[in-house]
Amino acid sequence: MFIRRPKTRIVFSFLSPLILLSSSFILHPSSFLYAQADVYIGVTASKEFKKTAVALAEFLPARAVNPKDLELAEAFRGIIRADLLYSRYFDLKEEPFSPANLSTGADAIKFWKTAGAAYLVSAKASQRESVWTFNARLHDLGTGKIILEKFYQGEPRALRRAAHLFSDDVILRITGRKGLAHSKLAFSNNSTGFKEIYIVDYDGGNLLQLTDDRSINLLPRWSQDATKIYYTTYRYGNPDMFEIDRKAGKIRPFTTYQGLNIPGGFSPDGLTMVMTLSRGDDPNIYILNVVTKKLKKMLTAFGVSSSPTYSPDGAQIAFISDRAGNPQVFVLDLETKKIRKLTRMNWCDSPNWSPSGEWIVFAGRAASKEKLNIFLTDLTGSQIRRLTDKAGNNEDPSWSPDGRFIAFTSTRRGRRELFVMDADGSAPHPLTDLKGKTYTPNWSP
Repeated sequence: MFIRRPKTRIVFSFLSPLILLSSSFILHPSSFLYAQADVYIGVTASKEFKKTAVALAEFLPARAVNPKDLELAEAFRGIIRADLLYSRYFDLKEEPFSPANLSTGADAIKFWKTAGAAYLVSAKASQRESVWTFNARLHDLGTGKIILEKFYQGEPRALRRAAHLFSDDVILRITGRKGLAHSKLAFSNNSTGFKEIYIVDYDGGNLLQLTDDRSINLLPRWSQDATKIYYTTYRYGNPDMFEIDRKAGKIRPFTTYQGLNIPGGFSPDGLTMVMTLSRGDDPNIYILNVVTKKLKKMLTAFGVSSSPTYSPDGAQIAFISDRAGNPQVFVLDLETKKIRKLTRMNWCDSPNWSPSGEWIVFAGRAASKEKLNIFLTDLTGSQIRRLTDKAGNNEDPSWSPDGRFIAFTSTRRGRRELFVMDADGSAPHPLTDLKGKTYTPNWSP
């Protein structure tokens, strides 16, 4: 978010708590936070990934005659099936009426191989009172061996997370690439009449409201281990930064300097945060040691600078500054201290570095009368690609941890909603049906 200068200046247990193993104008009397319009940049289509044929058997109840076990098995299968399809890595083979679903013996393996599959996913589930168990396997049909087996146990609220974790294990085992089914998005929404912080699974499930400050809460940012979320809040009048500790279940002040306290993002080692502070002056970029709270001011030139984001290797910071007139995307090299300008548009905001380090996504507009859209730029600024167009205002882009998708907000259906699209701008779709307006999403690591 650009800050405008004021006119004056292997066994898992999901029993509680969770895991034991393996606005556009945001206004406040004392604030000058200015949410930017959308800008979009296109990406070059990646090389076609050859899909692997994977058989997905019907998941079975651990006790054949127990309807609750059957219902649970079907619930797990539905989530995992959606995860594997969404990844687009696999060509799923399914035969719901085949006797092969009842066994993983030689005959079943032969059946699935004949169907063209290279791997087979099978599972059993059971429900006893308030605790479920789920045992899932991945078979290599070429060797007939089990190459992945996981056992999960937990309460109903943790069912989806167990399914997502197994899906990501399957993706990693077959493709060697990390999946994103376990990931979540944090964002702000005003459906309660106040802007509060929420999280939701990558597929729109498990929506959870984290704050109840009855205030303006914005700009959530995940820690590198995804156990904490930092956000800006007007809970005590000043735009302070608070910390949500998800493990401890606590929310507490983190930085409370006079003026703006806005989180930007974390270094790869998680030890420093890049952030925006004003401290009675124009907003500027700072690096904060999250342990000692020691601050280092990064820019000295005149102008308003904000919205910093680390490069994946931690060697550079992208940010927004109006030092050249209208807000543009700049990059600071932390070793040489050299700054280069990447964009020359009417307005830019909210840069976010891709996990590969090749692209920076941002919101903006090419001309003054355009709506805001999502764009991409390469690190030279020579390639600017538009990802959204003629579909309302599109803002606040954030990369998925695998770099294949982008979350953003859009008004294309009237109100400002949370959307996800492919990294080339295709297949945009709303993620939740939460009422009210949604702001500043951030995808977890």
